[in-house]
Amino acid sequence: MKYFIIAGEASGDLHGSQLIQALKEQDSEAEFQFLGGDLMARAAGVQPIIHYRDMAYMGFVEVAKHLGAILGFMKTAREAMLAHRPDALVLIDYPSFNLKMAKFAHEQHIPAFYFISPKVWVWKEYRVKEIKKYIARLFSILPFEQEFYRRHDYEVEYVGNPTVKEIAQASERFSDFDTFAASNGLDPHKTVIAIVPGSRRKEIHDNLPTMVEAALRHPECQAVIAGAPSLDDALYHDTLAPLGVKLPILKGKTFELVHHARVAIVTSGTATLEAAVLRTPQVACYRMNGKKYLYRFYRRLLKGKYVTLPNLITDETIIPELLLHYCTADAIDEWLGKLLPEGAPRRAMLAGYDRMAQRLTTRDCSTNTARGIIQYLHDHEA
Repeated sequence: MKYFIIAGEASGDLHGSQLIQALKEQDSEAEFQFLGGDLMARAAGVQPIIHYRDMAYMGFVEVAKHLGAILGFMKTAREAMLAHRPDALVLIDYPSFNLKMAKFAHEQHIPAFYFISPKVWVWKEYRVKEIKKYIARLFSILPFEQEFYRRHDYEVEYVGNPTVKEIAQASERFSDFDTFAASNGLDPHKTVIAIVPGSRRKEIHDNLPTMVEAALRHPECQAVIAGAPSLDDALYHDTLAPLGVKLPILKGKTFELVHHARVAIVTSGTATLEAAVLRTPQVACYRMNGKKYLYRFYRRLLKGKYVTLPNLITDETIIPELLLHYCTADAIDEWLGKLLPEGAPRRAMLAGYDRMAQRLTTRDCSTNTARGIIQYLHDHEA
């Protein structure tokens, strides 16, 4: 079988690489083309048609500014699909781009599968209509999505969560803290505050200074940045230049860094789930320049009580969500003061992580998804 896979960011590249490996285990003759990153390239043995670092635009203004490039990427992807004629299109999140590709595949009679649903349960719920129309099967990685889609008369399968397996595999290679500190130029006698500002330039620009400002209020700790592999260190240094500080930046070691951290300050997204699976207490941040009017605007669009995955999975407030103008250095610092020492807030968050883990289960997400795709293709052979 021939598979065409699209992932538009770093987390999608990781999940996509796991799925490629699972498809190869189930289908020894599998061929791949994809939009993604280095991890998918390593798994597939071919280079991406477009690297995700060139596609990682977010926010209305940034997308509008780069609309010509985005349309060019879409044209390239469509031309590659027509030339390759894959048996299946597999989409990983990235909905604005991927749903248009799903429509194109539908018109070409190529079945499209969604691995990692768009977050339609948080906002843009109208996209469910497109999913029902253009997606042959959706494989859910979040247990609450089954009920959400059921309310829309669309059955999805919960296949497990890839983060659980990815972290379990990564943890087998973790070193002890002294070794980790020595190999990365850190102080083995100082507690680590991990700063995880995201993988997109705008996320880093909007969030990193506030995160660092809060962390620096704890000089007994060392703040360490989890760098995105696709971005230059200069971006982080330039963003922090107004604060007059230069912090260690570790790339390709986010899981181990967060594992060794006493607390993590995390840009809302998949990283909040990763920190929870790693059992590191965290503060979730999302500024987008921190404008109050933007908060009011987005809150009208958002569905439900929560936006972070640990809270959504458990339907309770496990981690603090500091969004837009609520995301200040003072607010982050207040939570650091609660979570750094032993005490009730730290114990409560860890107990919440236990409840979250029970709901996620340990199902092998990638293997289940690969089997589901292949079974569908066999059942619908011409």
